[in-house]
Amino acid sequence: MNVRVRFAKYGAVKFIGHLDVLRYFQKAVRRSGLKIAYSQGFHPHQIMSFASPLGVGITSEGEYMDMELTAEYTPQEIVDALNSAMVEGFTVLSARILPEPENGRKRETAMSLVTAADYLVTVKENDTFFTTKSLEELNDAWVRFYGQESIPVVKKVKKSNTETGMDLKPFLFGAVVGTEVTEAADISLPAVTAHNNDNTFYEVPEIPDFAAEQKELCIEKNLFSVVLRVSAGSANNIKPELVMEAFVRFLGCEDPEALQFRIHRLDMYTGENPELTRL
Repeated sequence: MNVRVRFAKYGAVKFIGHLDVLRYFQKAVRRSGLKIAYSQGFHPHQIMSFASPLGVGITSEGEYMDMELTAEYTPQEIVDALNSAMVEGFTVLSARILPEPENGRKRETAMSLVTAADYLVTVKENDTFFTTKSLEELNDAWVRFYGQESIPVVKKVKKSNTETGMDLKPFLFGAVVGTEVTEAADISLPAVTAHNNDNTFYEVPEIPDFAAEQKELCIEKNLFSVVLRVSAGSANNIKPELVMEAFVRFLGCEDPEALQFRIHRLDMYTGENPELTRL
């Protein structure tokens, strides 16, 4: 059976990289007692894959992992077994049994399906560039920034160590600023959930507000915050840092890369914008 697991990454473990997360989950699955499938060959490895690597220093409540199991379990048994093996900083939130592909088609993994992601971005309280401006001024500036017909940026490509110019606007799918961000219980932008709580899907009864501390800090310190929906995946992967860099350049900052933000990934999606479905 093939399963898609959603989990949160928070606290101190935000400082460990993707390869360490992969190694951790391999050990956690073994400790959980779940019977996972292994690849063939001289160096067999657990059959699991992750939707999209999370940058170091970023927290999340919308991470997805696919794995193949050799025994039958209910989604709740999978969630409970994994959570029994988790350390502080990781929490499994849901599990979904994936249907078999039709007409002999190859199974699509979460990694190949992801097309968009939501992020909560907040200014750090020690940032002198932002804190010298009023929250109302920043919110008004964002409306003007987002309303532009074109948002030219320079995107750096690490693999080739090159830079390329692009228009960010077609890949910025949505945004929410102001009190709607800090006061709303569910600050994700609208999207469809394609599964219900039936025998193929289970979600923990109460999902903690992993962004609560971030939102409370925004209210207490009167800090600028924004929820972004951006293109994600292998084709056009837009990092929230690139959007914020464009915004601070719009505000007249000469060194936007020196500014610091707290970033929290809220969820990931598949499909074409605006008809997106949660993974």
